[in-house]
Amino acid sequence: MSKRTVQLPLDLGHQTAMGRDEFVKAPCNENALLWIERWPDWPATGLALYGSPGCGKTHLAEIWRERSAARSIEAAAMTVHNPLELISDAKALVVENLPADVPEQALLHLYNLIGERGGHILFTALEPPARYDIRLADLQSRIRAMPAVAIADPDDAALGAVMRKLFADRQLPVSEDVVQFLLARMERSFLAARRIAHEIDRAALAERRQVTIPLAKIILSMMDASAG
Repeated sequence: MSKRTVQLPLDLGHQTAMGRDEFVKAPCNENALLWIERWPDWPATGLALYGSPGCGKTHLAEIWRERSAARSIEAAAMTVHNPLELISDAKALVVENLPADVPEQALLHLYNLIGERGGHILFTALEPPARYDIRLADLQSRIRAMPAVAIADPDDAALGAVMRKLFADRQLPVSEDVVQFLLARMERSFLAARRIAHEIDRAALAERRQVTIPLAKIILSMMDASAG
């Protein structure tokens, strides 16, 4: 009897839909969405969105970037580039993944430049930046004055909607029975949803099979084993 050969798929990636129409609005993120749509009527130069990995901060930042014609940078870039090089003539800026150990002088310079132009900065972070141990008094006062909006952990309705979107982004047909099976057994986080969708997609491509409850069960078991 010949052994069955499983061919690993080429990882060609997928196009994640990041527009306003594709954003999954839910109680856990509706306040953050309201702030994004309230722009440019913000009470300060800066606004921070914070929450756990995969909760939708980047999607909201992309919606705002499109609305405001903002430039987008990773916070780490502030440690190796001159602030003027980062923003050029922009009046709006997205700074992703602001760490607790922020490069204070560079961040203060960026904040002041955008403020002098009458523009705005949107930060994404894991925690409210006001909790960071910032030593520069001028920067500390600016960070504490700007609104910080939380994106909470999802309820079942939000998590289910995100799971359906993740599968749709991958053009992967998945029945509602499979979605409900996953929801009843998975970790309650957006990051877990992303990992599950990725692993199911890989397995379905590798084995050239439809997404079924038995396949979902195998993937969850494999993920539990690797986590343990």
